[in-house]
Amino acid sequence: MRRLVPGLAALAAALAFGLWALERLPAEVVTHWGLSGEPDGWSSRDAAVLMLPALGVALAVMFLVLPRIDPRRESHELHGPTWWLLANATLVFLAAVHAAAIAFNLGWPVRMDMLVGIGVGALFVVIGNLMTRMRPNWFMGIRTPWTLSSEAVWRKTHRVGGYTFIAAGAAMALAGALRSSAVGIVAIVAVGVAAIVPVAYSYFAWREETGGARSRGA
Repeated sequence: MRRLVPGLAALAAALAFGLWALERLPAEVVTHWGLSGEPDGWSSRDAAVLMLPALGVALAVMFLVLPRIDPRRESHELHGPTWWLLANATLVFLAAVHAAAIAFNLGWPVRMDMLVGIGVGALFVVIGNLMTRMRPNWFMGIRTPWTLSSEAVWRKTHRVGGYTFIAAGAAMALAGALRSSAVGIVAIVAVGVAAIVPVAYSYFAWREETGGARSRGA
């Protein structure tokens, strides 16, 4: 649990802010924003104050449990610091979104599309920079049949994935910082590219490796 202290501390601070704001919030508050940044979903103020912190606690439990049940547990001994860094980054991100949403509903001048674009983009850049440290496992990284069947393909794919995640994150953060009206579209395209390119590459890298092995065997 001590490995999650930064993330849990951020969640606790965000929850405390929400509880402080509870009686100051309207009975119904905005909890979802569309691609244009306009509100399009509402909840009760009680649900809004508790929802994201509760999700964060559930994720913290998941981060603690998954390494113990991973069939490739030995990998976590090699990339443990990376696992915990990503876990804390995710929890801090949730805490920041929660605090920003509460501030928005208090009437503070908060642009949720801008903040979420910058936040998600920054998270993608962090993930991209850490990808080459990830070792084969069942819960973190680009897990395809081809990366899980070959450590060489895993390494190559995560090198490519690192570049695509950094590029996607930079695009999202820039769109958010510029307050572009297209930040939602940029996010969708960036996430799509970051997801599809490494997966496709892993297949071709595996084909190249197995094809080369057959050629040498022949």
